[in-house]
Amino acid sequence: MSSNRSTSGETEVIDPAALTSSIIGRRYRTCDYYEVGREKIREYASAVRNYHPAHWSEDAAAGFGYDRLLAPPTFGSVPGYLAYAEVFDIILPGHELGNMIQTDLMIEFHRPLLAGDRVGFEMCLDSFRPAFGGDLIGLRQTIVDQNDRPVLTSRTSLFGRANGAIPRSVDAIVMHGAHPDTRKSHRTLPPRYVGTQTSEPVRRVPAATAPAHALSFDAVAIGDELPPRTLALSRGDLVNYAGVAGDANPIHWSAEIATQMGLDTVVAQGMLTIGLSVDFFTSWLGDPGAVRAYNVRLTSPVHVTETGGRIEFRGRVKDLNPDARTATVAVTAEHDGRKIFGRATAEVALA
Repeated sequence: MSSNRSTSGETEVIDPAALTSSIIGRRYRTCDYYEVGREKIREYASAVRNYHPAHWSEDAAAGFGYDRLLAPPTFGSVPGYLAYAEVFDIILPGHELGNMIQTDLMIEFHRPLLAGDRVGFEMCLDSFRPAFGGDLIGLRQTIVDQNDRPVLTSRTSLFGRANGAIPRSVDAIVMHGAHPDTRKSHRTLPPRYVGTQTSEPVRRVPAATAPAHALSFDAVAIGDELPPRTLALSRGDLVNYAGVAGDANPIHWSAEIATQMGLDTVVAQGMLTIGLSVDFFTSWLGDPGAVRAYNVRLTSPVHVTETGGRIEFRGRVKDLNPDARTATVAVTAEHDGRKIFGRATAEVALA
């Protein structure tokens, strides 16, 4: 790990890239939990326009077999963002979460997230490499419920630039965990180091039961086209989502800062565009709880001008698995004629 002295000779500093590379595979667990609120579910569902009745009414959710309000499939990004912020200073000192741009997302759903769940978070740095004048960072997050059973596992790629050299004293914090007095977080307890990826036991998650209210397997064929959907997107939508999700990155609401970052104008949050795409195929599917996995590569920023723009979603059944009774749906998204998903596939369970 490279290091050097500051000009004053008083504080030793280290290269953030060298430090980050040295902790690939290390896992951290947040000590506090997040409680999923029924009104937060509705607030988020409105922000990403997921209008399935199970997100809004307990009676409707019960009719689909859920004993509480059902969260939209991408709702985990809300507490997940808070958990990333919680450990970012430990796992990635020298980088600011608010200055990162998301490029890739893979989610595996183990069970639906419901109102009243108390969830915890385990974070792992999967990869780190310099690229395109910045750093490309791969992070994995597992959300676990109150019984320590996995709810979902997500893998995301982020791109950003480090702030420069950091104090050598941070090295001990990264390797052994932060002391509460050294953190910027508002939490009572700091995240704790729980091991390396190589020491993690294999988690075997039971296969989820296929929801009875999902589309019938016999009614689907390879090549079937989903009904297309076009949505208008405004800067107000970006500001609203930023407030709901807690994403304070100014490139989503300040044209001045966005242009300073080399963008044409403000850009939509990656998780907003992904969240908007979910209702497109779950409306066809019939039950949002039947989504088993969703993988999206974001290839082009969604620049939103003062007059707004439009996103067009299309989908096609790419594959069927008769043994598992699942379908793979390929999703495409275009913003004002520009392709914004390089690859997007959803695996869904069928009745």
